Amino acid sequence: MAEGDQLQEVQTISVLHEMLQQSFSLFHTECSFAALDPTLVEQLRTGLHEQMEDFHACLGQVMGEEASALGRMGPTLALNKYFHGIHVYLKEEEYSDCAWDIIRVEIIRALSSSSSLYKRLKKTDGDLNSP
Repeated sequence: MAEGDQLQEVQTISVLHEMLQQSFSLFHTECSFAALDPTLVEQLRTGLHEQMEDFHACLGQVMGEEASALGRMGPTLALNKYFHGIHVYLKEEEYSDCAWDIIRVEIIRALSSSSSLYKRLKKTDGDLNSP
């Protein structure tokens, strides 16, 4: 695999890992339990945690620590900004049930996109430019 392809793979895995981690953090608040079914929130958190561990192991296998830090810089910062906006929105809406419903739909959409990207990454052996 060429160096550029490997960096792209590291960035992709890093972004997917960060997406899971931020989602886990979002649903790890007391406010999420108040607005959503606690059993479903717990199942979601468990699933997110397991996937985070898988991505963390995958990232370690693909690149060393120095390169993985490089791969996380740009895309991860954008993702952090995205989730910061979600936290601000929830706070502005005083963590209302309606705000949580909107966020829940948004997170499902984002995780669905992440899942598609991960499947594509696995199918193309890390080359996201492949058809």
